[in-house]
Amino acid sequence: MEFFDFGTIFFFVAAVVIFLQLRNVLGRRTGSERPPFDPYAARSKDAPKPAANGDNVVALPRRPDAAEKDFGSIDAVSPAGTPLNEGLRAIRAADPAFDPAGFVDGAKMAYEMIVMSFADGDRKALKTLLSKDVYDGFVSAITEREARGEKVNSSFVGIDKADIVGAEMKGSEAHVTVRIVSQLISATLDKDGKVIDGDPDTVAEIKDVWTFARDTRSRDPNWRLVATEAED
Repeated sequence: MEFFDFGTIFFFVAAVVIFLQLRNVLGRRTGSERPPFDPYAARSKDAPKPAANGDNVVALPRRPDAAEKDFGSIDAVSPAGTPLNEGLRAIRAADPAFDPAGFVDGAKMAYEMIVMSFADGDRKALKTLLSKDVYDGFVSAITEREARGEKVNSSFVGIDKADIVGAEMKGSEAHVTVRIVSQLISATLDKDGKVIDGDPDTVAEIKDVWTFARDTRSRDPNWRLVATEAED
């Protein structure tokens, strides 16, 4: 995401997340994403798979005074002349405040919030972080899980790596895709408390490719998760 001053504002956002239950984030769907999936389904310690306020907010950092004319921060992410570099430059042209490093910081915070909110079945927390289509898919998975009397116990260990792997403008809407490698302890229990998926004692490596979007014409700086994909 983007923000005010990426150094100062990033910590400000962190404070908002912790003390004020946050307050903004992430916009729309790409139209080509896979059907919504259950981030915790079919995950085992041997073959780990992908993961998953009305008032929660994760603002992907944005600085209103950051109308940078150089592309040093973009070239640091991807060499000039590559499709990724061109996509990032197009987003910068539409929104001078966009900064790749600040965006990744915000995306990492959003990722943890979404994964844990899904595990907790926190629909309110998910609503402002997801596009409508992705939200509907997550809620459907949560509802089915609850109907079966199942419960997910998860502990987020951390993110090992987060890299921007795609960027493009679709009309006035900016889309940025991030590949995230995280560590998670997760186990699904049935209504009797028996583990039916995952392992409560094993840290699993999760690899996800998530796409966030926002309308650059909007004064709202928030980005929303619009597509999720698990990497084998």
